[in-house]
Amino acid sequence: MAKVLIIGAGPAGVSAALYARRGGADVVVLTRGPQTGGLAKAESIENYYGFAEPISGAELARRGVEGAKRLGVTFIEQEVLALSFPDTLSGFLAETADQTWEADSVILAAGASRQSLNVPGIREYEGRGVSYCAVCDAFFYRGKTAAVIGAGEYALHEAQVLLPHAAKVMMLTNGAEPAVRIPETIEVHREPVSAVEGEQRVRSVRLDDGTALAADGVFLALGTAGSTDLARKIGALTDGSSIRVDEHMATNVPGLFAAGDCTGGLLQIAKAVWQGAEAGLSAIRYLRQKQA
Repeated sequence: MAKVLIIGAGPAGVSAALYARRGGADVVVLTRGPQTGGLAKAESIENYYGFAEPISGAELARRGVEGAKRLGVTFIEQEVLALSFPDTLSGFLAETADQTWEADSVILAAGASRQSLNVPGIREYEGRGVSYCAVCDAFFYRGKTAAVIGAGEYALHEAQVLLPHAAKVMMLTNGAEPAVRIPETIEVHREPVSAVEGEQRVRSVRLDDGTALAADGVFLALGTAGSTDLARKIGALTDGSSIRVDEHMATNVPGLFAAGDCTGGLLQIAKAVWQGAEAGLSAIRYLRQKQA
């Protein structure tokens, strides 16, 4: 059967992988690496079915991944930077720093890490020059100046998306040293950001040293891309920081499903596991209908 690509290896992603694999699909899970999700940070879990004694989140996560591997699920440690449609084939393309992955169906389960910046102007100018998706909004900055706030692979990717459109692209690392090599075509500023300023729309970014950088748009790309960030890039509907899904975990994009914290609501393992199971089964049904 066709390939199901799952982004995220938490309870929702692993549960989805189990059900999709048992349904006969070739399943690949892309993850930033072991012990990177919220579950791994839980010191002691006492409210999950099947454990007489408390278990650490890290151990529960390890057991889940090992169980999925035993069934033939492939886990790849690569950060997903973007999700798109291929030019000529049906399905999806997931882009990492080193390669692209094709899939017939995708399940988003990487959590809801829509990171913002707690400085004046960010919330005030959301939708009026402050954006979280370069793929969505780059076209609006043709011939203008755009700034990306972030210092990692995700920020660099957003800046590179803007380059063919904007007259000038800046990468503001907010006091951090860049974690990637930034090409000379992107202007770099390392000072912390103190404010985003403007009138009806964004007009500049103020740094801690008092410098005001003229900018028509500011793109937030702190940390890594969460499920909601990836959903927006491909046109999936969202409600704030949550992906909008139906009772079968399907988004408005055919073949794209979401499960776990990224759908909002109760942020608990039990809910994530159930949603992952439903998403995995739904992906199998989608593939079978597509092949019929």
